[in-house]
Amino acid sequence: MEPHRQEHSPSTADRFWAQELADLVLAGAAIDRAAALQVLTAPDVEVPDLLRATARVRERFHGRRVKLCLLRNARSGLCPEDCHYCSQSAISDAAIPRYRLDSVDELLAASRRAVGAGARRFCMVTSGRGPSASDIDRFTAAARRIKSEHPALELCVSLGLMEEDQAHALKAAGIDFVNHNLNTSERFHPDVCTTHTYADRVRTVENVRRAGLSTCCGGIIGMGESDDDIVDLAFALRDLRVDSLPVNFLHPIDGTPFAAHRELTPMRCLRALCLFRLTSPAAEIRVAGGRELNLGWFQPLALYAANSIFVDGYLTTPGQAYGEAHAMVAAMGFEVEVAD
Repeated sequence: MEPHRQEHSPSTADRFWAQELADLVLAGAAIDRAAALQVLTAPDVEVPDLLRATARVRERFHGRRVKLCLLRNARSGLCPEDCHYCSQSAISDAAIPRYRLDSVDELLAASRRAVGAGARRFCMVTSGRGPSASDIDRFTAAARRIKSEHPALELCVSLGLMEEDQAHALKAAGIDFVNHNLNTSERFHPDVCTTHTYADRVRTVENVRRAGLSTCCGGIIGMGESDDDIVDLAFALRDLRVDSLPVNFLHPIDGTPFAAHRELTPMRCLRALCLFRLTSPAAEIRVAGGRELNLGWFQPLALYAANSIFVDGYLTTPGQAYGEAHAMVAAMGFEVEVAD
């Protein structure tokens, strides 16, 4: 049984409230709902001070390092699920490439591109409800080939709902992380997807952890959820003790049910990143899909809360080229993480 976690709100002292909150987090306390909502609803004028306070927590656990990750969409489209944000879902009319699962040679070639881009982690993603036996065979074979050529490269797969025995097979082949996002709160999940449940997602994360793999699990902001939904998501991820936490910002895509959702501002995105850092202080916080669209010129400021970014695009949307990412990291006084 875990020890009781004390929860605290920031004090009312003259010192800026977010610095008090950072002190609490660095002392090992967990922030409560009132404090979390204060972070998420802070006035825009307070965001610079909020970022400075959050940066203290980020630097305690991750220094000035930024981990670059490169993603390969290993099977595109053809998905039976109805996730409303996704261009690959069964209910999407988006004009995207559709193709079957990459070969082992194609995955190996993509891993070489990741290494060439300076990425520390290579993420292989498939559309679909969950992996078949042949999918697991393909990725275990690919993992062994990639690890034999690039032993220091971290490998992550995102294959949908997963059983524990499948996770064990991936672990044995050299996979390091499995990604499966909660996406949103339990309350709001039925508004996002009806073909599987929030509990299905939680169970996959638990299966991954039981198999000895590192967990990569986050969410998507900007789908019409409330502030309380975002706080619920942050607290759920804290309770799951996820190792890696990708924060996506909805990139509305024509042909999907959420195409008209355009509610995010750069300040909203930065506040959300601060919240996830303060609720999961030791986790890798990754600014993921929608970074470029929703943060725009404010992207560099995300590094005060996050310690990881994707380069060279996402599943079906473009992203920042790796050369530009390296330049951004250096300009902000951070350093790209390299293998030990």
